[in-house]
Amino acid sequence: MPKVVAQPGESIDSLIRKFNKKVQSEGILAEIKKREHYLKPSLRKQQKIQIARKKYIRSKA
Repeated sequence: MPKVVAQPGESIDSLIRKFNKKVQSEGILAEIKKREHYLKPSLRKQQKIQIARKKYIRSKA
């Protein structure tokens, strides 16, 4: 869990911004969304293949 240390005279808003930035940089929210629903391994593999196809098509265009 990211920690944010308050400096003397620092506002709460700036602390919240720092915390949010750390959470995003560590990918915590993305991990939570990914684990929200269980995906069978076969479906996960299909998704991975579809994403790879999209990337390949975009790189050709």
